[in-house]
Amino acid sequence: MEQGSSGLRRLFREVAKFGAVGGAGVLVNLGVFNLVRQATDLQVVRASVIATVVAIVFNYVGFRYFTYRDRDKSRRTREMSLFLLFSVIGLVIENGVLYTATYGFGWDSPLQSNIFKFLGIGIATLFRFWSYRTWVFRALPVREKSVAGGATVAGERPRQRVP
Repeated sequence: MEQGSSGLRRLFREVAKFGAVGGAGVLVNLGVFNLVRQATDLQVVRASVIATVVAIVFNYVGFRYFTYRDRDKSRRTREMSLFLLFSVIGLVIENGVLYTATYGFGWDSPLQSNIFKFLGIGIATLFRFWSYRTWVFRALPVREKSVAGGATVAGERPRQRVP
């Protein structure tokens, strides 16, 4: 039971850190989106794609160095490739919602654009959380601890020092 509650605490901390970085990323995404919409004549979805790309870069730094800093760092090229792949899929989900609302239903006022941008971010975030934790920022293997009598039990993941 102890190990199960420890796993739940670890998952809760991961979700909280993911949410903190993601929440800041949402602010970056919406801020850049509205800035580009105000400062340029770009179409709504093009402005949204630019904002999403800026947020992806912001989020990678936050996830790698805050949320998942204790995860495997040995294959950075693979990590970045998978992060970009899943981020692009998330970009398509997020902006597909906005595209459908804008061009499918004609909901294109600034308020409606922000609502559907936010909705798209929410749906894409569910996909990103699953894909990043499953494929991109992989957990380090659990070390087994020796106990009396030569038996082993699953222990904590080894901690890496953060400079």
